[in-house]
Amino acid sequence: MRKLLTRGGVVLALLASSLIVGAPASARGVMDDPPTDKVVIDLVAMAGSGCRPGTADVAVSPDNTAFTTIYSDYLVQAGPGIPVTDGRRNCQLNVLVHAPAGYTFAIVKVDYRGYGLLNRGAIASARANYYFQGMTQSTFSNHPIAAPLDDNWMVSDEVPIASVVWHPCGELRNLNINTELRLSRGSSSGTNFLTMDSTDGSIQTMYHLAWQPCP
Repeated sequence: MRKLLTRGGVVLALLASSLIVGAPASARGVMDDPPTDKVVIDLVAMAGSGCRPGTADVAVSPDNTAFTTIYSDYLVQAGPGIPVTDGRRNCQLNVLVHAPAGYTFAIVKVDYRGYGLLNRGAIASARANYYFQGMTQSTFSNHPIAAPLDDNWMVSDEVPIASVVWHPCGELRNLNINTELRLSRGSSSGTNFLTMDSTDGSIQTMYHLAWQPCP
């Protein structure tokens, strides 16, 4: 079932862009260029059937405009002889973004990528949300993944710049990221699977950041 299954790996995170409240960013000096000081992200905790301890990580892009979430054991399956419970996996990540002094940030776009082998009639979806610690948890966004499929898949969420939620200036608040993959065989025959990564590990979930100076 392709080398992805034989190695038992998956990677991807799919996270919804559901932070849709907050003051208009256009009035708060959104920057065309990100700060040059290094941004550090700490993975504080992980839990869930799709990210057992030690199977997830995060990294910041060199230009500070994005960060990626990487998983190594995030897979759902459905088909003859496969328990129904294998068709749902979830992951809860808690990350701490250390913004350079004098700056705050918001997530404005999320790209979700993965790999799937879905026979005609299978039903699959990716769900996610995220929110800062101490703020109201947002609703999940849902992305159906169409069958048949034997390839990489990708979906994106974008938040209008005037509607994003900015990390509070001068505070350390963790970012909670919740994701879920669902798969059922539906009317399909044969085995189906869905992951959040490609067979070579080169596809990752990307969170695009916007920056602005603090008052």
